[in-house]
Amino acid sequence: MESTSNGRNAGHIQSVERAIAILELLARDEWAGVTDVGNALGVHKSTAFRLLNTLESRGLAERNLHTGKYRLGFGLVHLAHAVTVEHDVTRQAQVGCEWLAQNSEETVTLSVLEANESVTIDQILSTSTVASRSWLGRRTPLHCTAPGKVLLAYLGEEEREEIIAGPHERYTDYTILDPQQLREEIERVRAHAYATTYEEFEDELSAAASPVYSTDGSVVAAIGLSGPSYRLDREQLAASAPVVREAAELASAGFGHTDLTDYPDTSESDETSDQ
Repeated sequence: MESTSNGRNAGHIQSVERAIAILELLARDEWAGVTDVGNALGVHKSTAFRLLNTLESRGLAERNLHTGKYRLGFGLVHLAHAVTVEHDVTRQAQVGCEWLAQNSEETVTLSVLEANESVTIDQILSTSTVASRSWLGRRTPLHCTAPGKVLLAYLGEEEREEIIAGPHERYTDYTILDPQQLREEIERVRAHAYATTYEEFEDELSAAASPVYSTDGSVVAAIGLSGPSYRLDREQLAASAPVVREAAELASAGFGHTDLTDYPDTSESDETSDQ
C-alpha cells in the first residue's frame, strides 16, 4: 500500500492525482511545456514527460510538434459525451442531427461557441464513399465556416462587431477578409437563419448550417452539413436550405423551442455566399 505522507489522502493514487492536475493545468493555461508541468506538480521533468506522454497516447493531451508544448486533446470530447446533464446539447439535438443525416447523406455536425471559436461536439459521418473528414472536437474559426457564421450572427451586437472587425486569417482564396463584406454576409445569415461556405475554410469543401434555439429563443448551437464542393456546389447549397433549417427546427424542439417565427419561410429562395 502507498504511503499517505506528504499531504496525500489515504486511498488516493499519486499518479492519478498528478494526471488530473495536469488536465486542470492545461484547461486553465491552454498550452504548457514539460518544464511548466514539472514545476506545477513539483516533479522532475522526466516524470512530467512520462505523464504527458501517457495522456497523449490516450488522446487526452495533444503535443504541438513545433513548440513541444501540450494542450487538452480531443479524446476528452468523447469522454464528455458520456456525461448525463439535464440540458446536454448533443442529446437534445440528436433527433435533428439524425434526421438531417438521413435526408442529406452528407456529414452532419453539431457545433457550439467556445472562446470565439466553433467547436464540433457531435457528428454523423456521411454515408457517401467520398466523405468529409472527421470534425469531432475540432475548433474552427467563425468567419469562414458555416457553423461559425451562424454562431457569430447571433452574438450580441457589440461582441459580433468586434469579431467582424478582424483581423481575419486567410485559409483559401475564397476566405472573406474584408469586414464590410463579412458584415453583409452575417446579416444575410440573420435574415435567412442559414449560412453557407464554399471553399472558404478548406479547398474543395462546402458546408451549410442553421441555428438551434433554446426555449428562451437564444441560439445554443449550429447544426449543419458538409461535403466535397463538387457535390455541394453553390446551387446545391441553396437547395439544401429547407432541409438544414428543418433539421434545426427538430433540434430546437428538443430544447422546448416551438416558436417557428424565428425561422424564415423555407419555401423562399436563398442566396449562398459569393465566396
